[in-house]
Amino acid sequence: MSTEQFHLAIIAKLSEIPAEQWNALLTQDASPFLKHEFLSALEETHCVGGNTGWQVAHLGLYRQSKLIGAMPLYLKQHSYGEFVFDWSWAQAYEQQGMQYYPKALCAIPFSPVQGSRILCASDEELPSVQTKLIAGLKTLVIENNLSSAHVLFPQALEASILADQGFMLRDSVQFHWHNQDFQSFEHFLSALTMKRRKNIRREREQVAREGIAFKHIPGQDANDEDWEFFYRCYANTYLEHHSSPYLNAAFFKLLASRAPENLHLIIACRNQTPIASSLLVVDKSSSKVYGRYWGAVEHIPCLHFETAYYQAIEYCIDQKIQTFEGGAQGEHKMARGFLPTTIQSAHFIADPQFSKAVQHFLNREHQGIGAYVDELAEHSPLKSSKVQP
Repeated sequence: MSTEQFHLAIIAKLSEIPAEQWNALLTQDASPFLKHEFLSALEETHCVGGNTGWQVAHLGLYRQSKLIGAMPLYLKQHSYGEFVFDWSWAQAYEQQGMQYYPKALCAIPFSPVQGSRILCASDEELPSVQTKLIAGLKTLVIENNLSSAHVLFPQALEASILADQGFMLRDSVQFHWHNQDFQSFEHFLSALTMKRRKNIRREREQVAREGIAFKHIPGQDANDEDWEFFYRCYANTYLEHHSSPYLNAAFFKLLASRAPENLHLIIACRNQTPIASSLLVVDKSSSKVYGRYWGAVEHIPCLHFETAYYQAIEYCIDQKIQTFEGGAQGEHKMARGFLPTTIQSAHFIADPQFSKAVQHFLNREHQGIGAYVDELAEHSPLKSSKVQP
């Protein structure tokens, strides 16, 4: 079949694409963050688009009128909400009299989760679709005088393919909890060193002494009042850090109505009064849970660890979930049984000289992160470093 029958197009609104058509590009184990329900909810509640600095520009590959491939894509006017930091690149770029923004960003907004970024219909040749979409992304950058394209947290195989197509790879470290067929929380503790085990028990006892109980509410059972309280907690976290929340209450309510099976609320109560909450994004098809959002309306020592980590670990053990991703960064997670995991992002810089400078920077950073991960391994919370997830 001739290549003339293929064409690329920008999808400015995901609502223009039927949900079943977009979701047909996803593999069975694709994360909930890639689904039409999640991405379109961001758009429809104005968390992206408009004057947010996230211009929606999904890249679609069509054969005649059929969508056979896509990349979730945004034109960014800043670098907020990405969790891969390139502010120094932007500053250096602009010091040379060049304009760094807008840039092209293939990512899940506000969500540092690894997953497929080059989507392909199951009945298509994956290498061919990948090649066309990557070439299309680079052409988009060059023809529109954009500074760069960034593909955040792609799957390892995609990162390798992007590297073959001229993208530079950058390492990031996250901390993930792995279920080793634990039968209970105590069983999990038994796998940890004595120091870590005692610390976790002390933290849990500190919260228990406050008379705090926890409610686990599956997304299907959460009501408006639950979501209002959760959002109050979530927004308060940003307020305490003198910042504004990326997501609004309308987004969470819309997502809950469209994909309740992927959501799980944990609410901490004292004397029946809710005081803190965390939200898990659940993906049972790939046996993963993502700890995303947490907040409290009252400060209690160790409540964060209990609500966002220990209750989530208990949930994973009960549901036989294999992996709990606790979000970006956070060495403190290691003391709670999480292990460092290196994942990568891919970057294409249009200017050859600047690209060369960035490559030198990434080479040095790669060595530094490698040494950092080696050092972390020496402080493993597990009894034996031979225990593998």
